[in-house]
Amino acid sequence: MKRLVARRRVASVLAGCLAIYTQHQVLAQTTNAASLPEVRVDAGAETATTPVIGYRAKNAVTATKTDTPLAETPQSVTVVTRDQMVDQGATNLQDALNYAAGVRSDAYGLDSRTDSVRVRGAYPDVYLDGLRQAYGYYTSTTRTEPYTLERLEVLRGPSGMLFGAGTAAGVVNMVSKRPLQEAQREVGVQFGSFGRKQIQADLTGPLNADGSLSYRLIALQRKSDTQVDYVPDDRSVIAPSLTWRPNAMTSLTLQGLWQKDKSGSSSQFLPWEGTLLPNPNGRLPSSRFIGEPGDYYDSKRKTFGWQFEHKFNDSWTFRQNFRYARNENDNRYHYGGAFAGAESWDATDPVFKRVLGRYYDSSLTRNRTQTLDNHVEGHFQTGALKHTLLVGADFARQRENVWVGTTFDTIDVYAPVYGHLDEPIRDARPRTRQRQTGVYLQDQIKLDNWIFVAGLRHDRAVSSAAGSESDTSSATTKRFGVMYASPSGWSPYLSYAESFTPQAAREGRIFKPLRGEQWEVGVKYEPKGRAVAFSAAVYDLREKNQIAEPQPRVFTQLGATKTRGVELEAKGSVGPNLDLIAHYNYTDADAQIEGLPKHQASVWAKYKFSIGGVNGFSAGAGLRMMSSFRDLQSGVGPRIPGVTLADLVFAYETDRWRYALNINNVTDKVYFSTCLSRGDCWYGARRNIVASATYRF
Repeated sequence: MKRLVARRRVASVLAGCLAIYTQHQVLAQTTNAASLPEVRVDAGAETATTPVIGYRAKNAVTATKTDTPLAETPQSVTVVTRDQMVDQGATNLQDALNYAAGVRSDAYGLDSRTDSVRVRGAYPDVYLDGLRQAYGYYTSTTRTEPYTLERLEVLRGPSGMLFGAGTAAGVVNMVSKRPLQEAQREVGVQFGSFGRKQIQADLTGPLNADGSLSYRLIALQRKSDTQVDYVPDDRSVIAPSLTWRPNAMTSLTLQGLWQKDKSGSSSQFLPWEGTLLPNPNGRLPSSRFIGEPGDYYDSKRKTFGWQFEHKFNDSWTFRQNFRYARNENDNRYHYGGAFAGAESWDATDPVFKRVLGRYYDSSLTRNRTQTLDNHVEGHFQTGALKHTLLVGADFARQRENVWVGTTFDTIDVYAPVYGHLDEPIRDARPRTRQRQTGVYLQDQIKLDNWIFVAGLRHDRAVSSAAGSESDTSSATTKRFGVMYASPSGWSPYLSYAESFTPQAAREGRIFKPLRGEQWEVGVKYEPKGRAVAFSAAVYDLREKNQIAEPQPRVFTQLGATKTRGVELEAKGSVGPNLDLIAHYNYTDADAQIEGLPKHQASVWAKYKFSIGGVNGFSAGAGLRMMSSFRDLQSGVGPRIPGVTLADLVFAYETDRWRYALNINNVTDKVYFSTCLSRGDCWYGARRNIVASATYRF
């Protein structure tokens, strides 16, 4: 019955979009074109939201909330373009960030519940189109489908002055695909490892003759397993959007999304002994499942919002972004008790370290969020100073209801026998709410070759849990930066930024807001006449009130932590046929923070060529490396070995067709993304092969 309802919902949305299309086609044919307003579009101008050809974006919006060239931004920003995601075969957010500077994309390996991304040693806040996506833990939102995205922007370092919520790590801002005024349509299929079968479609273009109405419809359906037995990775997505441009000064884009994920937990919380460390019974395979067939981790997400822009004249523009989201996560799954000390191994087991304690967690989380951002952007001049002024206010509201139940038993992890199920009873946790209001002011100033950025923001946040008093906090955060944009292409800079992040209550407990600050010194270089960009940065960031989880659903708040590091990045085209990405990170993190490799590096190159006079062939290869490290957060954990992974792509493309074969972790290395000092290890992603075919029309 649920499947029938879902199919009817999909059919209804598709029918609605078809009706809109038909209605406006008729309208376009019956309306006098001479009476309609003129819409001018510069198809060749790149902005922070338009598609980018290749890997190097020139502009970004996340660092300033204005469409600003990266070469004029005195802070580290990495942009992952749509072309890069396609070439590298990204199937989730972690894959898309594998080659991003300053990022640890798989801090918890193959975790089907959430995208475990770290930036500069801490967890970044994730935004979608400039609005915060979630205010809670993994169950508060559904994992984003990369097929719906035009690009990813990673702002490294505090961003509290602009967003109000943004850790010292920074912000990962996902930019949605938007309606285009030129018709572009594609359908595609994928087949791959672990029984992956996927069909997808992306349709966009004008709805009437003058282009004042344009649409986009993205749909995707997937059936797949994972590298862990009995854990699926099924997904359904429909994302319609409609843009109305009544004239050249005004635009309104309506966006909707319906997504349903049916999965399980690929995170088994397996113990040190038998994974990284020896066990008398041998090593546990990465496919080992210690739960019960029928365990699940299912999510549903519904969103609706808009992006409105009106230009009063050539100097002043008003923008408003809004989104309402409803998310529900229903899960029942087992995980190992490796972190639980004496409960890890059954002491009565005659064969030492074979029978593992396991928890059965059952929870239902319902989350509602409303986010609104308004700002005015002005361009004017005072004497020799050229200003880009931003004045804004944003508002956020979220509430969350959680029901949780847990039981405990044991299982032979080397020869699991399934069928024992002691269903836990879910108890309601106190309802939590969070409200936040912020006002901000920023000025970007140019004086000849000098660029100055200064901003100030004030926030007020209220967090509450049913049955307890509300906690009100407020803060004023600031940022400033100075850059010298040399005509030779070299742009050295210095920046300072702060963060203030109210934290949603967890397990009915209210936590203090995160506070952070960072100094950064860097240089950017864009050689004239070359489609390539280089950047280097040295930073020192401090943060207090981070939340640690020494055991699942047991949270503690840390004191002050600090991280220092160096980041190098290169991106662009070396000649007409070779695209290149490379980066290196050095991270020296506080021992209170979960372990991170001190050294990370990656390089990716794609070369386009012809065979027998036939153009359209390309081949790409990449290497990802991380050094060994140890988690010292709550004791002395084992050293996690370093690893180097290789990725490949082979593709053939015509005007209509694209065929590709992506292979990630080509040599199928068995490695660990981390082993926590509390006692559990997390396997990294094994070899994944995906063959795809896409037809454009």
